Amino acid sequence: MSRLVFITGASSGIGQSLAWRYYQAGYSLALVARRTQEIELWASSRQISRSRYKIYSADVSIPDSIVMAGQACLTQQGIPDVVIANAGISIGMDTAHREDLAIMARTFATNNIGMAATFQPFIAAMARRGSGTLVGIGSVAGIRGLPGHGAYCSSKAAVISYGESLRGELRGSGVKVVTLCPGYIDTPLTRKNTYSMPFLMHPDDFAAKAFKTITAGVSYRVIPWQMGVVAKMLRLLPNWLFDKAFAGRPRKPRSTNT
Repeated sequence: MSRLVFITGASSGIGQSLAWRYYQAGYSLALVARRTQEIELWASSRQISRSRYKIYSADVSIPDSIVMAGQACLTQQGIPDVVIANAGISIGMDTAHREDLAIMARTFATNNIGMAATFQPFIAAMARRGSGTLVGIGSVAGIRGLPGHGAYCSSKAAVISYGESLRGELRGSGVKVVTLCPGYIDTPLTRKNTYSMPFLMHPDDFAAKAFKTITAGVSYRVIPWQMGVVAKMLRLLPNWLFDKAFAGRPRKPRSTNT
C-alpha cells in the first residue's frame, strides 16, 4: 500500500511542485485547492495515474471547508503519512487605511487559522497510529517585520511559533511537526513583487530540498540555506540599524479588493 500525502494550495506553485516530488517518490496524493480544475489539468499534463490521486475542493480560510476536506480524505484515502499546510496568501497592507484591516483578517484566516484547521482532522488519528508528519509552510518573512508587509510577516511569524507549540503538544505521540521557511520562490505569488529577490529559487528545486527535510523529520529549516544566513544576520541587527536599512524599500502593493 502506497504512502499518502495531503497538500493544500495544490493548484499552483510550491504546492504543485511538492505534489510532483511526492508522486515521484511513490506516494498517493490528496490534493486540495479552490481551483480544482487547474489541478485536474496539471495532473493530466503530468500523466499522473488516476488511481493515485484525489482532489478535494476547499477554501482553507473557512475552517469548516478545510476540515470537511480532511475528513473526506480520511474516509476515501485513509490517514495520510504527511500533511502539508501549504496554502497561503501575501498582500501588502497599510494600517493607516481602515479597509486594510480586512486584508489582515483575511491573511490570518488563510495562513494561520487555515493551517490549524488543515491539521486538526488528522492529529488524533495520527497519534493513535503513532506516526505521521505535519508540515507548516512559514517564510523567512516571519523572522523580521518588513514595512508594508505587516499582515504577511506577522502571519508567518505566527506560523513559526504555532509549529513550536504544536511540536511540544505532540511530543511522544510519534507525530512529527516540521516548519519550513522558504526564501524567495519563483511562483505566481512572488512574481507580483516589485523589489529584488535574492537567491530566487525554482519551485521544483525547493520541493526537492523540502522533501529531504520532511523525510528526515527536521523540525525547522530555511530553504535555501543562504536565506537562513541572511535572516539570522537581520535578526541580530539592532532595531535602529534594521529600520534604517529598510527605510524607503519598495513595498508589496496594497489591494482594495477585500
